Amino acid sequence: MSDIEKKSGSNEGIGHHEDGDGTLVALPPDPDAHLSPEDRAARDRKLLWRLDLILIPWLCLLYLLAFLDRTNIGNAKIAGLSKQLGLSTPKYNATLTIFFVSYAVFEPLTNILLKRLRPSIFIPIIMVLWGASMLGMGFVKNWSGLMAARWFLGLAEAGLFPGINYYLSCWYKRSEFGVRAAIFFSAAAVSGSFGGLLAAAIELMDGIGGRPGWAWIFILEGLLTIVIGFVSFWMVHDFPDEAKFLSDDDRIRVIRRLKLDQQSSAEHEEFHMSYFWAALRDWKMWLGMAIYMGCDMPLYAFSLFLPSIVANLGWSTTVVRAQLMSVPPYAAAAILTVAIGFVADRTRQRGLCNILVSLLGVAGFAMLLGSDKPAVQYAGTFLGALGIYPCISNTISWMANNIEGVYKRGVVLGFVIGWGNLNGIVSSNIYFDSPRYLVGHGTVMAYMALFLFGGSVLMTVLLRIENGRRRRGERDHWAAGKTDKEVEALGDNRPDFIYTT
Repeated sequence: MSDIEKKSGSNEGIGHHEDGDGTLVALPPDPDAHLSPEDRAARDRKLLWRLDLILIPWLCLLYLLAFLDRTNIGNAKIAGLSKQLGLSTPKYNATLTIFFVSYAVFEPLTNILLKRLRPSIFIPIIMVLWGASMLGMGFVKNWSGLMAARWFLGLAEAGLFPGINYYLSCWYKRSEFGVRAAIFFSAAAVSGSFGGLLAAAIELMDGIGGRPGWAWIFILEGLLTIVIGFVSFWMVHDFPDEAKFLSDDDRIRVIRRLKLDQQSSAEHEEFHMSYFWAALRDWKMWLGMAIYMGCDMPLYAFSLFLPSIVANLGWSTTVVRAQLMSVPPYAAAAILTVAIGFVADRTRQRGLCNILVSLLGVAGFAMLLGSDKPAVQYAGTFLGALGIYPCISNTISWMANNIEGVYKRGVVLGFVIGWGNLNGIVSSNIYFDSPRYLVGHGTVMAYMALFLFGGSVLMTVLLRIENGRRRRGERDHWAAGKTDKEVEALGDNRPDFIYTT
């Protein structure tokens, strides 16, 4: 039993928060009851700042390494990987595909493992495992060895992205989560920039130790991941009710602020299959899966093939220059990702942000499709990146905001992210008609227009209709005759739970 459970195990000193329908939700005892509102706000800001400094930077580093390790094969390709291993286009695409098969299949299970094994154990273990897979890729001799290494890389990485987003949603209020998720995901865009620069530098090691430059990309980045993985045993913390860096009072403060935000995700909860079936019955999960695949498939298509796209523009006289030319679009995407996270948190209009940003991506890929001029195509890669990256973190934040309950949220995020990543199989097999890549660009644009833009419009409309019904009291009968605890257990089906649109 956690310290929080011990401290709030009796009713003595426990406060209550009255929700919009009059339901009383039990709160842990308030350690700041004696403070003025101004002092309470100051203490809350101090707590939030401390959480940010301790949690966010290290998690960003972990995701930077994860995204770098899964996409650096694109940099290795133009550094001679395909030529030396004798990879035809179908074989190369198969090595991309097999990663997404294991990655997507195991993602829905990982959030349950994260909760049961604890983040401080689960995350470092999977990091060491995927770092070892990456290291092994530097020593492969043929296509089958590369395929095996990519399979295990996908299997080990499956727990990180859904796990961290779920983990962060258990620490922050709904109006605070988006910008943190955006900062965390911006590490993917930074890794694109960093990956190009790093690959350009590592390729200069070509021939050292009898290994080609592309092999050193895998070896050095794999070793770095393993080292960071071992350090993570001390740097990754558990959920709020068990986190050792918090005092007892700070743990209570974190849980109180989440309960006041209509969340119970910080607290201990036993897993029951009912949470799994509740997730499957929720229409928001299925529509969220469609929206997420509308930005996730384009994400992987963009990140895996941008070095090749840039190399074919006719500007780059060297491989190193092609690597460097791929850096600016990622940098621009990282900035917009954080900006959209901030705006969406403040306005709580996540759907509208998705709708507007997705149009940038559609325009970018239209430019790549419609022109063969290098300047126009390069500008299209900028708009493509700007239209894809902010929607990834915004969609995940949107789903997390609107799913309540520890395990239900974990299952929903696992399915949404897993399905999106399964569409990485599509990403891996549409860029084959070099140098224009008309099939690839057209498929990406269709995904963004139909699933990302169209799905976001539909989700926004449906959530606003449901919010209207709840505000008019048309769902109050769902709580009739239930105790406070039973009403709280309804999660996002509580009549007073208002969705973020």
